[in-house]
Amino acid sequence: MNAQTQSLSIAGPAGPIECAQDDPAGAPTALMVICHPHPLHGGSMDHKVVHTLARAGLQWGYRTLRFNFRGVGASAGAWDEGRGEVEDALAVIAAGRVSAPLLPLVLGGFSFGGFVAAAAADRLAALGPTGAAQRLALVAPSTEKQDVPPIPSALRDRTVVIHGEDDEVVPLAATLAWARPQRLPVTVVAGVGHFFHGQLGLLKTLLLRGLAPLPVPGP
Repeated sequence: MNAQTQSLSIAGPAGPIECAQDDPAGAPTALMVICHPHPLHGGSMDHKVVHTLARAGLQWGYRTLRFNFRGVGASAGAWDEGRGEVEDALAVIAAGRVSAPLLPLVLGGFSFGGFVAAAAADRLAALGPTGAAQRLALVAPSTEKQDVPPIPSALRDRTVVIHGEDDEVVPLAATLAWARPQRLPVTVVAGVGHFFHGQLGLLKTLLLRGLAPLPVPGP
């Protein structure tokens, strides 16, 4: 993403996972792991919306960790219909926490990556509060084609969901139907499609509003 981006290879369940880590100028205040859109439709950690999520996190002082799902770029393995991709995300989260065990965890995802981020948050919450995510940012989550789990109750007031009114890939109605029984707010961007063409600056502003800094626990 910039000259300071560090390329990493993390051991995953299907083999090495290609990652890119960016650190803020000062000491990081959180670890933000970001999931990219659908691997079979050109999704990768270098997607412009993924970069926008990362830039918002960096501006808040977060360490950001993007990665390629299995079979994308230099990541080993092959498409696994979402199951293995969630395992990839959990492996990246675990590795990121080894180097920063005290940092709060923030998860972000775009489209299919929104499904993976929500599924990872659900899996982590089931293990108890110690390892749970503290913030969640979902941009146009894939609520129609994937079975996106409900957001853990303790995380709902710290979750930001952003969706374009004219989304041609994931209908806004699908995300509203998913969010409604959870009483989960959805920020709707009028006149905008799935990929936020020409509106990445606005998307970053909305993400900055929803991703407030988190206190770093003491030793």
